[in-house]
Amino acid sequence: MSIWLFTVTVLAALMLLAMVRLFKGPTSADRVVALDAINTLVVASMIVLAAAFRQILFVDVAIVYALLSFVGTLYIAKYLGGEL
Repeated sequence: MSIWLFTVTVLAALMLLAMVRLFKGPTSADRVVALDAINTLVVASMIVLAAAFRQILFVDVAIVYALLSFVGTLYIAKYLGGEL
């Protein structure tokens, strides 16, 4: 169980670094990329926890979250691009 805890801890540390860029980012594009990185790390954490607890339901939730995150990122990119 310790390798799972270490992996999730590393992913959480990376999320904190991405949050710094999210709040501090000089441009809105930097903030969008940081938000997408955080979403990707959340999905990776869900997959690691699914393997650690041997729960297939976490994988299903991670897939749905990844799809919603992708659609949200596309919507934000269209908004920033001025197409909406």
